[in-house]
Amino acid sequence: MSRAIDIPAADGTIDAHVFTPENADGPLPAVVLLTDIGALRPCYHEKAQRIADAGYAVLMPNIYYRDAAGEIVPAGQSFRDPDVRPTLVEYAGHLTPEAQSRDFVAWLEGIDAAPEFAEGKVAVVGYCLTGAFALRMAAEHPERIAAAAGFHSANLAQADDTRSPVKVVNHIAGRVYFGHADRDELLPPEQIARMDEALAAASVHFTTELYRGAPHGYTAKDATGSYHAEADELHYKRLLTLLEETL
Repeated sequence: MSRAIDIPAADGTIDAHVFTPENADGPLPAVVLLTDIGALRPCYHEKAQRIADAGYAVLMPNIYYRDAAGEIVPAGQSFRDPDVRPTLVEYAGHLTPEAQSRDFVAWLEGIDAAPEFAEGKVAVVGYCLTGAFALRMAAEHPERIAAAAGFHSANLAQADDTRSPVKVVNHIAGRVYFGHADRDELLPPEQIARMDEALAAASVHFTTELYRGAPHGYTAKDATGSYHAEADELHYKRLLTLLEETL
């Protein structure tokens, strides 16, 4: 079950969706699900509903609301198509750390205002570029974020990025889980090692797992050549375990 909602934010109105189990009869623990670079689209609606069906209320916001509402990728096309991807890259470029911070506040206020969500702690999960968003949200709102997860995350710990999320992990109080793609050009081994070292130094309760043989984008069913059914199922298993243990 899902419904569309609008969330007031400092930079405009965020169009979002709330997902709950079909027979939900009261508020449920809150999960924020952030799409990959391809934004809102059917495979992410399916993902959000599957997580909700495990007993959660899931908020899936449009991360590109500043530029466009609803689905960005035209029906019948892929987010990787050469006439689509430049627009997505442009929109993603507007999501600076400051913009993310303002959105984190709006998402939490949206959760607090919607009847589907129970009071208390929240979990956040991101994919591709938003794996970094989940980590940053956990660092900026340690009193609210019980768990942050990232799958086939990108650019978590670039050595030359002074504003990398690796710089803020010492503020995280919740659990962290990463399911990394094997041989991911967007997150090479040296970045994984750098992030693990920072989390360990900050005494964060974290787990890092490498999904052997799974390419970047392994959870996206519409990513031809990247979707990996076995790794996708493992991602659900690990994520739902994390949610059960923290929420």
